[in-house]
Amino acid sequence: MHIHILGICGTFMGGIALLARSAGHRVTGCDANVYPPMSTQLEEQGIALISGYDCAQLDLNPDLYVVGNAVSRGNPLLEAILDRNLPYTSGPQWLADNILRERWVLGVAGTHGKTTTTSLLLWILEQAGLKPSFLVGGVPQGLGVSARLTPRAESPFFVIEADEYDTAFCDKRSKFVHYRPRTIILNNLEFDHADIFADLAAIETQFHHLVRTIPAQGLLVSNGAETSLDRVLARGCWTPVEKFNDAAYWSTGEVNAGGGFAIFHAGQAAGALSQFSLAGEHNRANALAALLAARHAGVAIEHGIEALESFPGVKRRLETRGTRRGVTVIDDFAHHPTAIRLTIAGLRQRMDSAGQKTGRILAVLEPRSNTMKLGVMKAQLPDSLAGADAVFCYGHNLGWNVAEALAPMGSKATCADDLGQLVTAISKTAREGDQILVMSNGGFGGIHQKLLDALAAG
Repeated sequence: MHIHILGICGTFMGGIALLARSAGHRVTGCDANVYPPMSTQLEEQGIALISGYDCAQLDLNPDLYVVGNAVSRGNPLLEAILDRNLPYTSGPQWLADNILRERWVLGVAGTHGKTTTTSLLLWILEQAGLKPSFLVGGVPQGLGVSARLTPRAESPFFVIEADEYDTAFCDKRSKFVHYRPRTIILNNLEFDHADIFADLAAIETQFHHLVRTIPAQGLLVSNGAETSLDRVLARGCWTPVEKFNDAAYWSTGEVNAGGGFAIFHAGQAAGALSQFSLAGEHNRANALAALLAARHAGVAIEHGIEALESFPGVKRRLETRGTRRGVTVIDDFAHHPTAIRLTIAGLRQRMDSAGQKTGRILAVLEPRSNTMKLGVMKAQLPDSLAGADAVFCYGHNLGWNVAEALAPMGSKATCADDLGQLVTAISKTAREGDQILVMSNGGFGGIHQKLLDALAAG
């Protein structure tokens, strides 16, 4: 079968392309801007890419069009597909019908930490020799790709990042309702995606719909510290529940010098990591959730712990991009106020553990998610950034005033609409021992290399 994917360079749709190619389909695709790293990854797999959505692509005459959720009504190619009554489907629906059916799906849902927790779970299963298929919203270190399809005869397991964002122009349910997981992690639940959800209650309803699909012989791993998840489960749950971040169930202990920590079950010691590469309380919770989900798939807690001690990390999650003149530039995907706060706290903990207590954190933020662009969470930014020693914010192309929102931070915050000016201000402020923490869910104009170059130039 020949499938043509609209919006192919998004992480999810690019993953769909890789899976379809591995399943033996001919795959082509298009996007508004064909860009790396996804374009490079796809081209290496022999997938032909087209820039733009011109109607000439109908001449490819594919058997099916798979439409990503970034493609809206008014898109010329989509309109032509609808006018001619050509066969189309969404990415999640295609995945459910063609790949996930008859697989043991392990999903990771939540407002924050989905990519990291999915990668942790995947790493545990991989180290246990279970060879899971997967689709992740990032690139796990040590695996090199965002998606992989293992023949079902070799492994029934499929690990997926279960996103609550909407499915497509024709299906406004959350993506994750299509996946029918047997094992699901509910990491946390806060208000986000203000462009498609009116309030937190609307998101809780989608999570309730997800819970309704989990079989009675499955497992639901839920964050016991989240009252929003408690409300979701109170609406109906037909599946056994394991809770983490709850002293009465599963919890973690103090951090040692190597980042490791103890694990407790109902207050009793259940194991301990001697070392762990990810910093922060949130990442310890992510690891615990992954251990519990992996146990459901047959990996004993002690074997899961061994795997986590060698976990190499995830790209764009406190990823070091380089060091110049004693100043380190770090990349992170954080863009929600809670994620920003936790990321700064995690970096601070990592610096303290490494004896870098005199080093400063220079937080650099690009508010570019749809929710951030709407300004819904701008009032929360000063508190979320408070743990940094200095803050630099890029205010280009927003519908609200960044400087005004960060005014409570006084001279601690610097705002600029010009990327070059922002790079100059940061490089002039940085001194030996500092960590520049760049946070964005996009490419941020290549600011990481620009900063490294500016620092090198002195």
